[in-house]
Amino acid sequence: MFENLITQFWPSTVSGLAFGAIYALIALGYTMVYGVLRLINFAHSEIFMVGTFATLLTVTTLGVSAPMGAFALIGVLLLTMVVAALVSGGAAVALEFIAYRPLRKRGASRLAALISAIGASLFLQELFALVIIPLDGNSNGRVFRDSPRIVERDVLFNVFNAHIRLDHVIIVVAAVVMMIALDQLVNRTRIGRGIRATAQDPEAAVLMGVNIDTIVRTTFFLGGAMAGIAGALYVMELETTDYRVGFILGIKAFTAAVLGGIGNLRGALLGGFALGLIENWGGTMLGAEWKNVIAFVLLVLILLIRPTGILGESLQKARA
Repeated sequence: MFENLITQFWPSTVSGLAFGAIYALIALGYTMVYGVLRLINFAHSEIFMVGTFATLLTVTTLGVSAPMGAFALIGVLLLTMVVAALVSGGAAVALEFIAYRPLRKRGASRLAALISAIGASLFLQELFALVIIPLDGNSNGRVFRDSPRIVERDVLFNVFNAHIRLDHVIIVVAAVVMMIALDQLVNRTRIGRGIRATAQDPEAAVLMGVNIDTIVRTTFFLGGAMAGIAGALYVMELETTDYRVGFILGIKAFTAAVLGGIGNLRGALLGGFALGLIENWGGTMLGAEWKNVIAFVLLVLILLIRPTGILGESLQKARA
């Protein structure tokens, strides 16, 4: 058991960081919405799923059939991430308008919003299973969709016995860059001040001229955009998707958000990387089939031992 971890420690670490980066990007959406509305948006996993289908459609429309040269690769990657971000962000805004805003306007309980989130999640899954026309012409919507390879698995360099591949570097760098950009937006821009003010005291924010609906809409869009970028990176790495792809990944991303400190943007990044490493190390020792068990046991342990997460601070407590 431990011999496997010792011999495969570095390869497992590299793979864990790559998957952890995807968890972190999805977790940013959970933490943004929770920080502002105190709502666990369980339909966020399906926003990620929408991003994977947007990426697949973009790649197919562009006619990509094989890995490309450096300039073409950069262009395709940027385009797919932008399209996925816009589509997922738009889907998140629509979700807020249809499923959450009416409840918020009526002063409904958080339980009602949570039930609405679960219903929206199942609705989006079944919608994509039934109405998305498979790209191969098959009328069955409940099958995996394969994507052509976008990035070649070139080894850039080695760290001990681990191969550092181009696709892994792209995923980790993209996650860190997007986290920094989002963190700067929230902390240094006018809209960011509005988000933090709404998170701390919505009533006072309204008195200061903050449009709560605009802030909530922006929050959902930003969180959805992060999930869309995660969807683009997921398709680039795994080269497949289906209508249920967000279910397990969404719960893992929620685990990452709780692990880092839900409501904390930097905590989402830290929690994503930590979860990716922990489940990969555990899978190396016990077998890959144990990864999901390890992730969900970790969620239970966090809630029992340290429900505020590693960093603990949330948008409500952040300095305006």
